[in-house]
Amino acid sequence: MSTETSERLARRFFDELCNGRRLEVADEIIAPDQVYHDPQSPPSEPGPEGVKATVRIYQETLDGHWNVHEIIATGDRAVTRWTGTGVHQADLMGIPATGRPISVDAISVMRIENGRIAEHWCTWDTLGLLQQIGAVPAPAPA
Repeated sequence: MSTETSERLARRFFDELCNGRRLEVADEIIAPDQVYHDPQSPPSEPGPEGVKATVRIYQETLDGHWNVHEIIATGDRAVTRWTGTGVHQADLMGIPATGRPISVDAISVMRIENGRIAEHWCTWDTLGLLQQIGAVPAPAPA
């Protein structure tokens, strides 16, 4: 697998599928049995349909935007450092809409196989999100 292919797929995931709101791109870039590893997100079915359902949650509840800061690709892996931004505009994880803006840092690692994303590990600042929407108290200033 080429480094260029890995980077191109990661960029398409964020630019076209997430930010471009073109969920059908998942059918082109996600492996049929792709697994998404994210302890903070609800479990999803494997493959493109699971990716569409997961991304849709953040598009709809937060009017999410994924700001890519850098992609580091090597062989069959692409690591992306990004920030998710938006406004809490609908029920999220049982928390009613607050109208508050959010900004959450995250890192994704994607494994590419046969020209598609076969696995995706994501870690993001869930505590920061919960503090920003008022579900968890923010720490007192020092």
